[in-house]
Amino acid sequence: MNSRTVEEVTERLGEHFFANPHAYYRLWREDGPVVRVHFGDGVPRWLILGYEEGRAALADPRLCKDIDGLESVIARKYGGTWRPPSTHDGLRHMLNADPPAHTRLRKAVSRAFTPRRMEALRPVIEETARGLLDGMAGHEEVDLLRAYAAPLPIAVICHLLEVDIEDTFTFREWTKALVGTLEPGIDPARAHDEMVAFLRNTLRRKRLEPGEDMLSALLADDAALDEGELIGMALLLLIAGHETTVNLIGNGVLALLHHRAWLERLVADPALIPDAVEEFLRYDGPVNMATPRFTAAPITVGDTVIPEGELVLVALSGGNRDPRRFTDPSRFDPSVEHGQHLGFGHGIHYCVGAPLARLEGGIAFEALLQRFPNLELAVDESQLRWHPNAIIHGLKRLPVRLRE
Repeated sequence: MNSRTVEEVTERLGEHFFANPHAYYRLWREDGPVVRVHFGDGVPRWLILGYEEGRAALADPRLCKDIDGLESVIARKYGGTWRPPSTHDGLRHMLNADPPAHTRLRKAVSRAFTPRRMEALRPVIEETARGLLDGMAGHEEVDLLRAYAAPLPIAVICHLLEVDIEDTFTFREWTKALVGTLEPGIDPARAHDEMVAFLRNTLRRKRLEPGEDMLSALLADDAALDEGELIGMALLLLIAGHETTVNLIGNGVLALLHHRAWLERLVADPALIPDAVEEFLRYDGPVNMATPRFTAAPITVGDTVIPEGELVLVALSGGNRDPRRFTDPSRFDPSVEHGQHLGFGHGIHYCVGAPLARLEGGIAFEALLQRFPNLELAVDESQLRWHPNAIIHGLKRLPVRLRE
């Protein structure tokens, strides 16, 4: 098969892209299901936009995630000006690994994320949501992210791992450092080092006094993880266990404020909320692009051959609005059976925490809408700002007026 000539798209990612990547994907999709992009740094990446192509890429073993191989490709692409991190603390986890290491690491945590185990967390999530909503009552206006969407999943994942982080704001700064959504003026290296030190102390304590939590279970599996992997997996669980849920709630609430008829339907019939959660994930999910991969061998996407040693990104949001897969994909409609979206990825890296995210999302929306059914946006839409991050898609603040 002859390879198609692909036009390169040069974009310096700005606030318009972060606020509405879907508009860019619609434009780029005119060149086919894959485009070669420069995001303002001169480093070429291949961006897969199509649903079927993205789904196939996420399951293709020739697209690798091993951290050492990825760093090697990045260093070559930057022409020797890029330097790898001085330490791998926090980077050695299942999201940055290929089989057989990935298989071993994922097996170590997958038992804790079964639907049955997650359902046992329901009382904790419900009680936490009620407490947060009680704290919001009496305020005419709140930042919904800070008051509700962030502390709810933080409390749940800390309960699951049995870690005690008293300062929720500090926890948010740590995780923002690791997903690249920190505000200017805050040192990401310091935040990273503080979180790693906290986890080292936590693991040291759990070695002496193990509990029934997931971290204790990982420590008890002597053959599974070394010290670096333990730190990496603990970081991944803390971050992935809450950051995506924060933005699932935030983006979902914003979608409902744009579609008040659906907000009213969910208030009147909470049984529709699980379907709405799936539509939130498809329509404007918390993960825009999957984390980077690199080609260990040439691959063909559509009519395009991507050579070996290239950086590849899969636009999950692009696939979730692919008109070849979804009818009227820009329409928000939880009543439509869309089938499997890409909000949790696909293949061996499919989100292990998907049952927890679905449970938390369902409880969070039902509790919020029953308590504040007349929720309104408290600022003009033009004042909303999105995190400048190509992977995580989420608002910086979501000011709302509370009306019971």
